Amino acid sequence: MANDGFDFSPGAQIPLQGSGGQAVATNALASAAYRDSDVTEILKANSDWHKSEVKPGQSKLFKSDYFKPNLGEAFSRAVQERMLGGGRAALIQSFGSDPQTVVEHCLSATRLRKARDSKLTLITVVFGVVFLPGLLLWVLAFRLRDFLNKSKDKFFQALGGVLLVALGAAAAFFLITMPLTGFLALYLRAAAIAPLIGWLLAKRVAEASVKDLRARWEGLLSGGGVSAKIPEAVPKNPNETAREALRQGLEKLSAEQQSNSVFYAGPKGILGMGTRWGSWQLAEELTPQDPSKEIHQFRSWDVVRAIHDQLKMLERGPLNTGGFPTPSVKHWIVSPVGENAGSVSRPEGEDVATFQIKPHEIQRICNHQQFGSGDRHYLGVQFTLWDGQLVITMLITVTVLHETLRIEVTGHALGPVHGLFLTKPEAPTKTVKKAVRFWETRSISLPIVKASEVVRLALRAPLTWYPPLLDYLGGKIVLPEPFGLRHAWAAKPWGHRFMADDAMRTATPVLRVVHSATMRVLKEHGVDTERFDNRSMVLSGQVQDPSPKKADVYDA
Repeated sequence: MANDGFDFSPGAQIPLQGSGGQAVATNALASAAYRDSDVTEILKANSDWHKSEVKPGQSKLFKSDYFKPNLGEAFSRAVQERMLGGGRAALIQSFGSDPQTVVEHCLSATRLRKARDSKLTLITVVFGVVFLPGLLLWVLAFRLRDFLNKSKDKFFQALGGVLLVALGAAAAFFLITMPLTGFLALYLRAAAIAPLIGWLLAKRVAEASVKDLRARWEGLLSGGGVSAKIPEAVPKNPNETAREALRQGLEKLSAEQQSNSVFYAGPKGILGMGTRWGSWQLAEELTPQDPSKEIHQFRSWDVVRAIHDQLKMLERGPLNTGGFPTPSVKHWIVSPVGENAGSVSRPEGEDVATFQIKPHEIQRICNHQQFGSGDRHYLGVQFTLWDGQLVITMLITVTVLHETLRIEVTGHALGPVHGLFLTKPEAPTKTVKKAVRFWETRSISLPIVKASEVVRLALRAPLTWYPPLLDYLGGKIVLPEPFGLRHAWAAKPWGHRFMADDAMRTATPVLRVVHSATMRVLKEHGVDTERFDNRSMVLSGQVQDPSPKKADVYDA
């Protein structure tokens, strides 16, 4: 049973960096955990089929941008909760990437932020909560300035800064001319100054944190080999149940990534593999080669096994031209789900072990479940190219109905990770006019952390011990379902000329191999192959121009 509570690994292990050949896609997705962009940036990566949502905070009393998470905070929280949460729904495989590595970076980014928030919490308590009247006054001043800055009128934008300076001057005048004496006077004077001192200390902590997170963001996209450090995933003794649960969650995620069951969602194609862009059928009547003899009995599995063995030889060719890399040839069990299905569930029972459907069940489905309800068998050959940015999958299914043998080959292509995840951090700048040559402009560097960001981090820090409260106050990212890290933010490959060429060039060699293996099996079992050869010649002409189409959208 591939259920919760099953330990998929031999023991405690230190999580490793992503697998080779998939670094670009994996690192691009992982970099989102370290970003400090606005959370709504994730909406730019939505596709026609998969749309993330940014759910605003539900609190009306404390509704403020100061509790709103940035992209990295919300992404890390959403991914961890969805992929490691207790009793989570089934996940879609992330072909072309390593989801465990992405989750590990989310955990690592969360750990770094918790260390920062611990310092900010101490600063907030000492310089803010203890001197609450002054803290509230300064927060209201910053809030008023931010409100005025949102105005399109430059007068109101300037007014916000003037009011802040005026408040500072008023506070200084109040400190000097205060008529009160004794402890109350000292407390009120300290309440006016302490939040400013705390803000300066918080700014230093925030700047150090942002520089660290941005360096990791930059390193992942530059191929610098940034590793995710999550010591909490390695239990040191049997009593550390939280660490053990996290370790098993990561192992379960890795096991589900290797599952051989996938889901067909109508026009959305096979979830995780992309939409079906091409389809070719070879279907002819089974007649004996010798009319005086009957055909030697064979099953669909016999044809599939011959195709499987020959597909593994695709990397070999008569010329030394590079050609195909080593393909992944695998048997898939495909379950149909609705186009707008909100979730999926993987097969369970005695024929499933650690998310893998056992070989004898695969063979049974291949031979018997070819018509009517139930799962179907497909033989897939998959190429992961462009460092995980392009995943090409060719699926072959063999059916025998009455006296007709049908072999269908379909092409699926999963495009690159959306460009949003490939953007590197940029230092904030502002374009201003030159003082003397006023007709010319120049760029000036701005502080890496704005004053309002320091306030936001300081106010959020004491509440990070209970993330659901921050979700309630500031909002969160709602991930598209059924969820898989890779296909949720994949772009179409047809906008990239070379990727499109690679996808379409794969069809012809695969069809040739399928035809060759099928003819060999038919001849061995005494089948007349003349009609199949003729049909193959027709297909050979059609595949000369395998232009991509919406093969799953039927015009009916």
